[in-house]
Amino acid sequence: QVQLVESGGGLVQAGGSLRLACAASGRTFSSYSMGWFRLAPGSEREFVAAINPSGDAAYLADSVKGRFSISRDNAKSTMYLQMNSLKPEDTAVYSCAARERVVYTPRPEGYDHWGQGTQVTVSS
Repeated sequence: QVQLVESGGGLVQAGGSLRLACAASGRTFSSYSMGWFRLAPGSEREFVAAINPSGDAAYLADSVKGRFSISRDNAKSTMYLQMNSLKPEDTAVYSCAARERVVYTPRPEGYDHWGQGTQVTVSS
């Protein structure tokens, strides 16, 4: 079992930046593929980014490519989401998730463990 806690959300103006962190505890962090998802009011959960266990392969949704980046520090059991050039449509609750597989998936049902989420609000 792994426990996940997100941090770093907040209110930012359009064009600004935020860095989210996902701290893991419990089983070996470096054995999990990790992902970020977001949920906006009235919308379905949306895949944002994923990273493989070693951190040398990352995947981003088309909607955030060129603006967001994902990384992880296995020594600190932490994953990050750097969000630049934020837009009002990025407003959502961002959650991190862990998957007990090496191969990533953009499907939320493919993840085994979830954090509670952190709110990101981008004002225009």
